[in-house]
Amino acid sequence: MNLLGLDVNHTKELANELNILLANFQTYYQNLRGLHWNIKGKNFFELHSKFEELYIDAQEKVDMIAERILTLQGVPMHTFSDYIKSSTVPVAKNISTDVEAVKLVVDSISKLLEIERSILILSDQADDEGTNSMMSDFISEQEKTIWMFNAWLG
Repeated sequence: MNLLGLDVNHTKELANELNILLANFQTYYQNLRGLHWNIKGKNFFELHSKFEELYIDAQEKVDMIAERILTLQGVPMHTFSDYIKSSTVPVAKNISTDVEAVKLVVDSISKLLEIERSILILSDQADDEGTNSMMSDFISEQEKTIWMFNAWLG
């Protein structure tokens, strides 16, 4: 048992999986910055603001994930090379059209949800309520975001 009263092997596995989520969130965050900067067209004002809202939220989540890894006595990834090796969220480059940008966000959040649900199962098995609660909060918020963007896509 560790200081939190959790099995050391379970927390090591959770820290590793949270690092994968961290890498994916860093890619997602950077994509959102690029979308925010490069969006063009009739929906510029709406999407420019929305992408800013999303990247601020992603930045906060990056910090929360890294701090949870530390709480579990792991070491958060912190180099771009590690992020690139560990991330499966699609990387965006030079996207400036509204539909393509929104589809990228939906695809990215879908990938994040897949990782978060996997962590949720592990954290439940480990009786790790802190990680479990964080994943539940992320999931419910992101499901709503996907619904809204899908509604925007029509």
